[in-house]
Amino acid sequence: METKAAGRLSFLDRFLTLWIFTAMAAGVLVGWGVPGVVPFVNRFQAGTTNIPIAIGLILMMYPVLAKVRYEAFGTAFRHGKVLALSLVVNWIVGPIVMFGLAMLFLHGHQDYAVGLILVGLARCIAMVLVWNDLAKADRDLVAGLVAFNAVFQVLFYSVYAWIFVTILPPLFGMKGSAVDVKMADIAKSVFIYLGVPFIAGIVTRFSLIAAKGRDWYEKSFVPRIGKVTLAALLFTIVVMFSLKGNLIIQLPLDVVRVAIPLALYFAIMFGVTFFLSRRLGAAYEPTATVSLTAASNDFELAIAVAVAVFGIGSGVAFSAVIGPLVEVPVMLGLVNVSLWLKGRLFTASGAQRQVR
Repeated sequence: METKAAGRLSFLDRFLTLWIFTAMAAGVLVGWGVPGVVPFVNRFQAGTTNIPIAIGLILMMYPVLAKVRYEAFGTAFRHGKVLALSLVVNWIVGPIVMFGLAMLFLHGHQDYAVGLILVGLARCIAMVLVWNDLAKADRDLVAGLVAFNAVFQVLFYSVYAWIFVTILPPLFGMKGSAVDVKMADIAKSVFIYLGVPFIAGIVTRFSLIAAKGRDWYEKSFVPRIGKVTLAALLFTIVVMFSLKGNLIIQLPLDVVRVAIPLALYFAIMFGVTFFLSRRLGAAYEPTATVSLTAASNDFELAIAVAVAVFGIGSGVAFSAVIGPLVEVPVMLGLVNVSLWLKGRLFTASGAQRQVR
């Protein structure tokens, strides 16, 4: 079944895990084989900001935010109970689950734990549109939920990050510079790497739809700029891993160390949300939508904040970049689980019943 779902992805999305692995390997080889790469990258600094990386991260976020159907914001309100479930799972349960997994699996690796936490706080606003279509779920609802998550992240991500990265870890025995981060630093990064492309995405969407029409925007413009996200992501990964090349060769199991709690997170969030939505009596389409939305994450934002606040060569950034590496194959599997559950749990008549 996974092969069937994967076959409906675009060529670039279908092999995203392969592209990320290739970029990681290229970065490691460059960092290991080219001794001057680190000082060269560090030449392009403005204070604590690396200019090429900052541009790459903004370009990584802009196409994602230009795709969001902000005009569908009100659509989600038609699904009252399901919308409430989605907001609770995304903005309360999700961060807590990821924090718990980080404390459990990465307690002795503070940087990796913080990177994992940042991934858990970044709610999905991009790839969930792909997963939702593959699972034959509710397109209008997912558009509303994505719009909600985009707005909520602009308003609250810095507050959440400050609480879960600075306030809570010392209460669980994680002390040290890895969690000594000011909310102002995170807020600044969120504004630069999410606020700027968010504003640009809104302006682009509404101005071009008004000028050229929705059909041209969705079918011509969006697919073209979507490739920018992948290019910017792979560029960032190559540079990040080139700075950590020697360390990665010495610690090859660290990717696995971070990947295990990530995979568990995706599975737990999907399973819990699917069960709760089913208990509410929701039909398959909204149930699949809220479950896939809860399970997936906005790894672009997590990487941007990790790089901006902790540095491109940090363990936090290294941990955050493992997110898409794990998410793509796991979410493909969950799409097929969703379709399997549809046949098992939802009858033809039940599928027509919507919870309001």
